[in-house]
Amino acid sequence: MYKLIKPILFLFNPEKAHKITTRLLHIVLKLPFGKALVRGLFNFQDQRLEREVFGLKFKNPVGLAAGFDKNAELIDDFSNLGFGFIEIGTLTPKGQPGNPQPRLFRLPQDEALINRMGFNNDGVDEAVKRLKRRKSNILVGGNIGKNKVTPNEDALDDYLICFEKLYDYVDYFVVNVSSPNTPGLRELQEKEPLMKLLKVLQEANKKKKAQKPILLKIAPDLTESQLNDIIEITKTLNLDGLIVSNTTIDRSGLKTSKQSVEAIGAGGLSGKPVFDKSNEVLKYIRRHHPTVHMIAVGGIHSAQDAVEKIQAGANLVQIYTGLVYEGPALIKRINKELLKINYL
Repeated sequence: MYKLIKPILFLFNPEKAHKITTRLLHIVLKLPFGKALVRGLFNFQDQRLEREVFGLKFKNPVGLAAGFDKNAELIDDFSNLGFGFIEIGTLTPKGQPGNPQPRLFRLPQDEALINRMGFNNDGVDEAVKRLKRRKSNILVGGNIGKNKVTPNEDALDDYLICFEKLYDYVDYFVVNVSSPNTPGLRELQEKEPLMKLLKVLQEANKKKKAQKPILLKIAPDLTESQLNDIIEITKTLNLDGLIVSNTTIDRSGLKTSKQSVEAIGAGGLSGKPVFDKSNEVLKYIRRHHPTVHMIAVGGIHSAQDAVEKIQAGANLVQIYTGLVYEGPALIKRINKELLKINYL
């Protein structure tokens, strides 16, 4: 079905197409027998797919990556597509418009996207309102960041605000310091500021009656030395896990012409071109930290891609760009394939 509407959607700019598809799904789900139709097409349930990771029980290992549902608007609708979990955000304390449009671009030859969204979101308070109203019981992660206008020396306050406000309404947290689209943000990946940030969040977490898992999302562009620092921090602070990886600023090896890529300009590249790069990071971390929990995201466009992520060391996987190019049937295909290879 998605193959029929995809050419039409690709006639629109990506942000417009995103609104059309999510709105269309909402309308279909409101129709008589709409939920039964959608669940019949895209859901695949089997108890053997259940997995307990960082203390949470996932009904299956396939999640929706952050960025697709920035404002916690799609949780109930997308819970019907067969996801095992959904990650919202990136959320910031105050709502912000993000970077000027156009800021999201397709590279069809590469089955990729370039985005420089800039943490556009309605703010954490609006997300909390929607989380309070949600009806589905799917696991939800809260991806948190800092406002663009917040200097790095004050970034910790932004992350704490989001942590405290979201705490009662999400199942786990993701600290995003790896987006290339907020000026200076990736500087927070350096050892000293990152250690300080995560330590304070862990201390805030320990004060709660029931602690929530805290994960760190990292870039695929880190050097070996930087990865060693991440591993050391993860061990020292007993961090619950890592998400590998965010988008890349690397443009090597693309099929799209250099002229076209340069015309697009800055932004993070996602999709197939980041697959191998993120896999190398996965493998490196798994070799040097065998017990850490990892969620893999980056270039998963087929069931076999997801299998490779698991084999590279991931416990769970997430999709975003693959959903744009392959449609929601990808979720079922991945889960079926994972059963074939005895995922458990």
